[in-house]
Amino acid sequence: MSKENKTALVTGGSKGIGYGVSKTLLQMGYKVAVTSRSLDAAEKAAEKLSGHGEVIGLEADVRSFDSQKKAVDKLLDKWGQLDVLVANAGIGNFGSVEDLTVEEWKDTIDTNLTGVFFSIKASVDALKKSEGYIITISSLAGTNFFAGGAAYNASKFGVTGFTQAVMLDLRDKGVKVSTIMPGSVATYFNDHEPSEADAWKIQIEDIGELVGDLLKMNPRTLPSKIEVRPSKPPKK
Repeated sequence: MSKENKTALVTGGSKGIGYGVSKTLLQMGYKVAVTSRSLDAAEKAAEKLSGHGEVIGLEADVRSFDSQKKAVDKLLDKWGQLDVLVANAGIGNFGSVEDLTVEEWKDTIDTNLTGVFFSIKASVDALKKSEGYIITISSLAGTNFFAGGAAYNASKFGVTGFTQAVMLDLRDKGVKVSTIMPGSVATYFNDHEPSEADAWKIQIEDIGELVGDLLKMNPRTLPSKIEVRPSKPPKK
């Protein structure tokens, strides 16, 4: 099947890593659906990306299985198949366990971990039909704990382990599964505003390039867990 007929769903694709990955996929010839909790944000991102290929913006909240299923169904209704899922949507709530609220804990786990489960669960039947690829975006915080990271560490440690188990569940079904674990990335994450001061960080197009490299990999080979970090971080 030609790459021009292949499709991808990118959660949290309206900005940051998801936007960078979506742009790369479009440049590779994939048709791409970008999702966001905000339909306006998703559609604005799709409009900006439209010069690179066929793209649609969909409203979807990864905290809701029904919402994710509706997004997948809309993609299938439009294009007939799903070949790549990039489970990227995530948030960051940081602080000591003494200060972390129950709501912050729940929102972090529901978005970063349960949201990945819902995204995969909603997509798995279509991906088995296409013998597609699942890529989750975890973090180096999924293997390195730090003070103030109770909720975020828990969610990303969970994503890393969950993705590895899913890889074993699905590889005999023809579905490839990888997790990418970035360090510092120049994004809008946690209300950060990217600037020239972030030039040393991983850029969103770098993660997009990495996703592209995974999709180009010979089918006999599966890089299942990839750590990626800035090559020259500032000295502390």
